[in-house]
Amino acid sequence: MNDRIRAPKLSVRPVVLGLAIATLTASGCSLINDRSDGYVTAEQSRALKGIDGQPLPRQRPEMPIRDISGSGTLSAKVPEPPDMTAEILDENYVVESVNDQSWLLVNEVPGRIWPAVAAWMNESGLAVAQDSTQLGVMQSEIVNFSRRARSLVGLDQATADEPRMIVQVRLAPGVRRKTTEVQIRPVTIAGSADNLRPWQDEPMDQELEESLLENLSAFLQSREDNRSYSRAALDMGSEPRVSLLEATAERDQAIAIDLPYDRVWGEIRRVLEDENIPVLDLDRSAGYFLVDARAEDERRRGWMTRWFAGDEVAPEATSRIQLSEEDGQVVITAERADDYNGSNYSHSLITRLYDYLY
Repeated sequence: MNDRIRAPKLSVRPVVLGLAIATLTASGCSLINDRSDGYVTAEQSRALKGIDGQPLPRQRPEMPIRDISGSGTLSAKVPEPPDMTAEILDENYVVESVNDQSWLLVNEVPGRIWPAVAAWMNESGLAVAQDSTQLGVMQSEIVNFSRRARSLVGLDQATADEPRMIVQVRLAPGVRRKTTEVQIRPVTIAGSADNLRPWQDEPMDQELEESLLENLSAFLQSREDNRSYSRAALDMGSEPRVSLLEATAERDQAIAIDLPYDRVWGEIRRVLEDENIPVLDLDRSAGYFLVDARAEDERRRGWMTRWFAGDEVAPEATSRIQLSEEDGQVVITAERADDYNGSNYSHSLITRLYDYLY
């Protein structure tokens, strides 16, 4: 018997399938229609209508789109977003005043503002003669000897007996976190300006100071894209002016602010206004605010009474905010108002004030 050796049969189907997959992969799935840009040239179709000729209920748009005159196709041009640069800059550089004190509030840490302020002094003709990053103070040369500096501070034609003037600039951490307060103080002197003089608390001319602050604000805004950093000025931003005091046996949780009383009073009024917390009574000499500390949804009427009495309920004095001076700081506490028998909002009120300030 002759045994014949048969060759093994090759399976053709797996080979053909593999070649097909490789061909599709190499072609980049060109067999699939790319419709990602189809909406640009798509024509608006007519709405479906019923037997009566009226649009079907589901075809009535909840927010109708006005008819497009012209070609009837959608435009491929996307409108440009609104320019918010001016609004951002206005918020980042604000000249503020409380009583006789004015300052420029900058939304940046002192270490980034210090070199820019020095550049402003040098380019405006004041020139930095003395400075101390530890104190946060810069002092100019004598203004009388520079024409540009004289024009900046509004000095008229030079006279033989005019008093000599210097300009001091002080940078300090702002009340709010990662902000800087800049003050400018023109000062008349009798002698030379060889040494750094102590900061003068009382302003010589507040209107002139605010004019210089506006000038500095415009300069800082023009240098938004060219900022440098001062390592020497790092320590100026290390100690915050606002701190949260834990509750003790004598009092509940409180806030301590390292600023004069007048400044703290103004800051608290600002917080209450911005946070939409109604103030029913206040006394600056006694250092208290009577406020409605309820949340906005708690100050709204139920849906059944809105038809007759409106949405908002009358404000009610629920809490008392007290300011007191202790150890060179102003301590802020909150307690339930005397004539209010509802919930105690003292803790949440202190938290809202602290979160805004810090």
